[in-house]
Amino acid sequence: MLRRVVRQSKFRHVFGQAVRNDQCYDDIRVSRVTWDSSFCAVNPKFVAIIIDASGGGAFLVLPLTKTGRIDKVYPTVCGHTGPVLDIDWCPHNDHVIASGSEDCTVMVWQIPENGLETPLSEPVVVLEGHSKRVGIVSWHPTARNVLLSAGCDNQIVIWNVGTGEAMINLEDMHPDVIFSVSWSRNGSLLCTACKDKNVRVIDPPHEGARPMRAIFLADGNIFTTGFSRMSERQLGLWKDNMDEPICVQEMDTSNGVLLPFYDPDTNIVYLCGKGDSSIRYFEITDEAPFVHYLNTFSTKEPQRGMGYMPKRGLDVNKCEIARFYKLHERKCEPIIMTVPRKSDLFQDDLYPDTAGPDPALEAEEWFAGKNGGPILISLKDGYVSTKNRDLKVVKTNVLESKPATKKIEDKLEEVLREFKSLRDRVILQDRRIARLEEQVAKVAM
Repeated sequence: MLRRVVRQSKFRHVFGQAVRNDQCYDDIRVSRVTWDSSFCAVNPKFVAIIIDASGGGAFLVLPLTKTGRIDKVYPTVCGHTGPVLDIDWCPHNDHVIASGSEDCTVMVWQIPENGLETPLSEPVVVLEGHSKRVGIVSWHPTARNVLLSAGCDNQIVIWNVGTGEAMINLEDMHPDVIFSVSWSRNGSLLCTACKDKNVRVIDPPHEGARPMRAIFLADGNIFTTGFSRMSERQLGLWKDNMDEPICVQEMDTSNGVLLPFYDPDTNIVYLCGKGDSSIRYFEITDEAPFVHYLNTFSTKEPQRGMGYMPKRGLDVNKCEIARFYKLHERKCEPIIMTVPRKSDLFQDDLYPDTAGPDPALEAEEWFAGKNGGPILISLKDGYVSTKNRDLKVVKTNVLESKPATKKIEDKLEEVLREFKSLRDRVILQDRRIARLEEQVAKVAM
């Protein structure tokens, strides 16, 4: 009898670990909107979480260090008039975030250096062009100020955020709702999954009509998740021409949509099912069966959404290769994925040079047809953030032309009152000095 040889991989023993309760973000009203979004976005400075809000849409932006119970009156980003459906941090500026909403708009926000101290209701720019709710927003991975949005009007719009203009409108390509959009690593291609069972530019990979996802891999292949005709969850790996699948694997019969998160440095895909209580991870190689199951991290509580930390935000001293921010009904729980190593030295094989925050192109260059791969950085000494430049919008923001709100008028009156009070004190002090000078003069005589 032949003995089966276990495939060698440095990621076979990756294990996940939830942090202590005092390191979670507690008492958060996570959004209950029925939309298959992750509801959470993370970068090395902040975690953003879409929440329930009365009278419009809002999301929290918390510094990573602000763990524990979150006060109910903690300030929010609250400029949308309808529920927020998706959020995405700019990869080139850790203080800029975009949001899409049921109010058919996309808004771009600048978060203060130390987080919010008062509610933020004035975006840097409002992008209007969709006729139905906007369910997907995604920044270009290498070009500055290029943002994609997809709405339930079956349109994809690519914006130049720096001018506030819609530069590309793909309105006739999708006959039905768009489930997901993914940029290729250098941003030269788009991969979309649609309710019509097609992944553009391609033949249908999954036969079920349930929501599916498609993402680009570093080598140009496409990884998909979806459902079979029998409502079994599937994952698939495809060449970029999508003629025949490299492999298709059936997983289980759960009905939760699988959200894929991909690490191009390690070629690991993490699958987080909405409503599941587990994270499964797979390594993608050139050897059959190509998509290799590694392990499953399980907890008792189901997840309502998931945030994924960029590689430059991880702790290389702990051999951390991934960090997730799992949303419960009223809590956000960080989950750390590590590779156990005995040595305290930097592990070069776990941390090849990774995509940094500097853009390879300006928006105008990309719209002119130029492409560029990500600018890579080393994590050997730990990533140190440089000062972010403010997002500059050439086009006048429509909100700036509105008359001053009562809040601004009240602030102005308060400043004027303080000025008058200070002026009166200065006048009184001058009079006292004059009297003292007269008394000194008399004594001297």
